[in-house]
Amino acid sequence: MTPAPPPAVRRLVATARTTRFRAERAAAGRGGGGARGLLAPVHLSIRDSRTLNVAVAALPDERVEGAQLVVSRGHRRFRVPLAAERHAHGGLLLAGTTTLRGLAEGVWRLTVVTADVRGRVRRRGIGVDGDAELPPTPTLLHAPDPRTGTLIRLVRCRSGRAVLQVTRSRPRAELVRFVPGGDGIVVHGRLVMAGASRRWRAKAVRRRDGVTVPVGAVWDGAEFSFRLPLREMAGASPGQWVWDFHVEGETSGASLPLGRWLSDVRDPSAACPTPFRVFALPGGALVRAHAHFTKSGAFALTCWDISKETS
Repeated sequence: MTPAPPPAVRRLVATARTTRFRAERAAAGRGGGGARGLLAPVHLSIRDSRTLNVAVAALPDERVEGAQLVVSRGHRRFRVPLAAERHAHGGLLLAGTTTLRGLAEGVWRLTVVTADVRGRVRRRGIGVDGDAELPPTPTLLHAPDPRTGTLIRLVRCRSGRAVLQVTRSRPRAELVRFVPGGDGIVVHGRLVMAGASRRWRAKAVRRRDGVTVPVGAVWDGAEFSFRLPLREMAGASPGQWVWDFHVEGETSGASLPLGRWLSDVRDPSAACPTPFRVFALPGGALVRAHAHFTKSGAFALTCWDISKETS
């Protein structure tokens, strides 16, 4: 396994990516006749970085015979047919929906191509208002693809033109679900962009002092499951402690925190509240535990041994 790059290298890679995105946005925003040559969107959204929905108003004096949306980056492009329909407020509406698959990382340009009854072809971008601020909602405006982790966002160039910015996911350990039972908690998860052919292991890490407890995970390709070692975690030290969970390579490599990362939920701790439970472990020990999500989406467990308090 390739060792994890040091923090300085990771910062350098992140800076290079940001610089490249800035340059691509500047290039994608050029042309199109400036802000006056951009079409106003009636609706423009992306669902889970997988589905693009667009509806733009045609110019009042334009008799559109056919229209399509061209999504392009360099020499790569694909076309989306736009259906013409009457707008509820009058005028012509050009609308279409497409699945976003196979987009490489970078900035992709959106161009509406129309042809009138005389065969005249016009190419115009889609304009977005940079001053409009949406009110906060329980869900994020842009969410990653829950399968691949790729994030596709609608971004405004300086010229006012809307473009798609595609960012690949970094390696992640995604929690699928956890199942509390009478004598423990079983966790199910999967690796995303992390090389499923490598050998991995899981561990519990105690906050504040970094004490670790190995977790015996069962692997099936990129998917894994394990039972939380409640006895070992509660017995590591007296009192109540909070534990996080990580997946790491058996030889070397970065440690991946386990959590619910690929979601459009803004605050997983508020959206997925969980109760405290008492677990009767084999041997008679009683452990009070609280499996939960943090606000950032990390999976954590608060636990302590209450056998003496109940005896």
